[in-house]
Amino acid sequence: MATICSVCGLPKELCMCEEIAREQQQIKIFTDTRRYGKIVTVVEGFDSADIDLEELARKLKNKCAAGGTFKEGRIELQGDHKKKVKETLTEMGFTVDTR
Repeated sequence: MATICSVCGLPKELCMCEEIAREQQQIKIFTDTRRYGKIVTVVEGFDSADIDLEELARKLKNKCAAGGTFKEGRIELQGDHKKKVKETLTEMGFTVDTR
């Protein structure tokens, strides 16, 4: 017997909750300069209740071949990867705003 989603009431195979959550979030991508002139790409605007930030951060770090972390509802990647992150998140179904 298939498990039922507690949010929408559909079977897990047909559940669209995560895809709907992705479309509704306004993600912002920008760069920040840290100590010693290091550039960090910051991705914020996620609702961590709907999206698994740890898994998303892992995918972005692999795609950009860079180190990084997730904390306080935002993902930080080492280096300037705005273009690559925007392309990746758009492919995943997010609405992205680049500053």
